[in-house]
Amino acid sequence: MRQDRTVDPVTFIIIGATGDLAQRLLLPALYHLRADGQIPDRFAVVGFSRRGWSDDTFRSFARQGLPAGALDAEAWERFAPHLYFVPGDSTKAADLTVLGQALAAIETRHATGGNCIFYIASPPSTYHALLSALGRQGLVRRGDRPWTRIIVEKPFGGDEASARALNALIDEVVGESGVYRIDHYLGKETVQNMLVFRFANTVFEPIWNRRYVDHVQISFVEDIGVGSRGRFYEEVGVVRDVIQNHVLQLLTVIAMEPPAVFDEEAFRNEKAKVLRAIPPVRPEHAVRGQYGAGVVHGQRALGYREEEGVDPSSVTPTYAAMRLSVENWRWAGVPFYLRAGKRLARKDTEIVIDFRQPPLMLFREWDMTEMDPNVLILRTTEDEGISLQFAARVPGHRRQIRTVPLDFSYAAMGTAERPAYEHLLLDALRGAQTFFARRDEVELQWAVVDPLLRQWAEHPPRDFPNYAAGSMGPTAADELLERAGRRWRGAVDR
Repeated sequence: MRQDRTVDPVTFIIIGATGDLAQRLLLPALYHLRADGQIPDRFAVVGFSRRGWSDDTFRSFARQGLPAGALDAEAWERFAPHLYFVPGDSTKAADLTVLGQALAAIETRHATGGNCIFYIASPPSTYHALLSALGRQGLVRRGDRPWTRIIVEKPFGGDEASARALNALIDEVVGESGVYRIDHYLGKETVQNMLVFRFANTVFEPIWNRRYVDHVQISFVEDIGVGSRGRFYEEVGVVRDVIQNHVLQLLTVIAMEPPAVFDEEAFRNEKAKVLRAIPPVRPEHAVRGQYGAGVVHGQRALGYREEEGVDPSSVTPTYAAMRLSVENWRWAGVPFYLRAGKRLARKDTEIVIDFRQPPLMLFREWDMTEMDPNVLILRTTEDEGISLQFAARVPGHRRQIRTVPLDFSYAAMGTAERPAYEHLLLDALRGAQTFFARRDEVELQWAVVDPLLRQWAEHPPRDFPNYAAGSMGPTAADELLERAGRRWRGAVDR
């Protein structure tokens, strides 16, 4: 699906090239793709930002972003001459004109044929004005030869209405075939492995349905706070930051039907069907929280309202948990529990499939106090891998059953994982949109959470902060499951 596509000659332009995203993720990914021979000789990378940097300053900036030990001197010498910098303000027509002139000269020098990818690494609040300006200046255009593509970071819009407006603008400027809405979680090795796990194995797909699954948990929990992102976080909060995008995308991969063929439209069609089957989250099925001061890994941690750039009386949620349903033939009646939060006791992103308990009359006289229902855990951070918990007889004379794990670690495959941005940038260079969200997916994701966000905005919380840093969130989140006789995996006794 991707490997049969070659990369055309191209100029890769990063708008907002002096930020952390460019240095830490984008430029290292492009360097490694070039070093691996995935990018042709006829290419260039152009940074565009307000800072008055030179080409050499930008090259030094890119080199400093490579992890220790990742630099190959020979590969760098081949890569560095293709890096350029153009200072300017993306909101000013005159500066974009200068950018266009520079791109024309670079295109001639490196014979890139006019093909361009614009990576929008500037704040989401700038997207509308920036895309409009790029279109007016003719830097972004429709057409197959030469082609233009744009890559846009999440959050894509601030609600359903703004997302629809932004989609309409993109359709006017470059068209749906030219936009790549990037969610780096879809580029992670373990997330892409979920498709293979489900559809390349006989064992699991027959029980992947309402008959055998009791409920599903998706957790996106972090032990870090907002750090220097306080002002940004005040605008978005946890639902817009990770649930509307990362978490709902993970849900679609877990809940989707197998596509008839594995191409980009069939794959995205099945994800969109899942989202269409999810009703909006009901307020009584959702919990919000904000962290106060506490202790994380033995170290004192500030409360959210004490963080840099945060309003001392802020009501921005840093934690959210919710229950939703997928109302289709496969999943009707199976609750999906989602949670995401900052400054919790641990860092982990995992999907937990809790299976129904079988009838156990045969073992009614046995000791089953250490036995739980079968659980399948898919881990996408830290120790990435898959764990299956099943029942086994304990050796000895006692008739006892205990739950035991069967573990697979992704590291055990012996092949080095590649960062998500490498996979996704290579896809964009090849013109493969499979693991990028389509317009309808984005709008459907907003439709799931938008009514909840409006209700929360109309009824500000009175109990913030309501969980301590270093805990696993507010008690109401535990009660969300306990009312149904369930429990978050990894829950701690309070």
